[in-house]
Amino acid sequence: MTARVVEDVWRHESPHVLAALLRRHGDLGDCEDAAQEAAEAAARQWERDGVPDNPRGWLIRVASRRLIDRMRSDGARAGREVAVASQEPAPLAPAADERHDGDDTLRLLLLCCHPSLSRSSQVALTLHAVAGLSTAQIAAGYLVPERTMTQRLTRTRATLRAAGAEFGLPTEPELPARVAAVLDVCHLMFTEGHTRSTGDALVDSTLADEAIRLTRLLHAVIPDHDEVAGALALMLLTHARTPARTDGGRLVPLAEQDRSRWNQEQIAEGVRLLERVLPRGHVGRFQLQAAVAAVHAEAITWESTDWRQICLLYAMLARVAPSPVVTLNQAVAVGMAIGPVDGLALVRPLLDDPAMRRHHRTHAVRAHLLEMSGDLVGALDSYRRAAALATGLPEQRYLNSRISRLDDPPPGDRRPPACPPA
Repeated sequence: MTARVVEDVWRHESPHVLAALLRRHGDLGDCEDAAQEAAEAAARQWERDGVPDNPRGWLIRVASRRLIDRMRSDGARAGREVAVASQEPAPLAPAADERHDGDDTLRLLLLCCHPSLSRSSQVALTLHAVAGLSTAQIAAGYLVPERTMTQRLTRTRATLRAAGAEFGLPTEPELPARVAAVLDVCHLMFTEGHTRSTGDALVDSTLADEAIRLTRLLHAVIPDHDEVAGALALMLLTHARTPARTDGGRLVPLAEQDRSRWNQEQIAEGVRLLERVLPRGHVGRFQLQAAVAAVHAEAITWESTDWRQICLLYAMLARVAPSPVVTLNQAVAVGMAIGPVDGLALVRPLLDDPAMRRHHRTHAVRAHLLEMSGDLVGALDSYRRAAALATGLPEQRYLNSRISRLDDPPPGDRRPPACPPA
């Protein structure tokens, strides 16, 4: 049995394990530690003996015993629960936590977005505890150094302990804020799955699919929540492009993708969701981002893309939910619809923002617009900065290919300027 099998089982079962522990013990940090120790025990024992018939029950029993050991004595041996789990006969009937039929992941998302925390802390902690994202992945989503995110997560757990936080389901008045935080978690999960921040693969389909699944479940529970519908539409319309985004491991930018490979069923579902929610009144950020994705999805070719409509949508998004990332995307649209000089004017202030100055995509977009304007020397410098900052290998390779093409163009090369990856 490979470590990958254990990893896949753990990714599926870990929310159920953590939810079971939280129902018995209110300290999230202790529960996380116990669950992680159970995972480490599983990696050792399952590698030798194979995955048990009831992996969730095994993990819950091991983690529960470790949690009890932790509460009884700080000096409890880490391997004690492994010996007990391996020697004890399987119970005649599963424990109540093992029989639980609901979706623990969605329930756990609501539990972990605790009201004693700020929104950003809720989301960061939940991404780590429930989605299983690494500190580096969460830091990339927030555009901060990994060390900063480590400190933030440590402070967040300390805040929960100091507040004596109990992890119960939210009351009706608390529900809107919790749902908004859960949407942020699902969106950041999807973003990391759609374009991995590190590693040699562009996409983590398992993570992206799980984000879509959870958002779909949330939509089924509250079908009249327009932003939930908007988030689901955004993920479907964006994920539909996945089959065409790589070719033999090579990143294929949006302008060069074979649109016949896009998933038309996902596009149709995303468009239907938007058509239902957009006329209803208030339009939120997920609906606006989904509308941008729909414009791309419905364009038969890159050249036929309605960039002026995308500019309008980004102008609305900049009013509803302004952020440096929105400005960066708006700069691309303005550059395509009006001209690169206008796009560069939007990018210029972002270079004064330390987080955006560290973000490779800021320099990739600037390089794209400089190349469009004919400033190949400036474009080459920005591509080099972007390639040096990129942490995902597919994006590094793409950016280095642009550097090579500008540095030593093939004879007769008449390709249009590159577009940022999508």
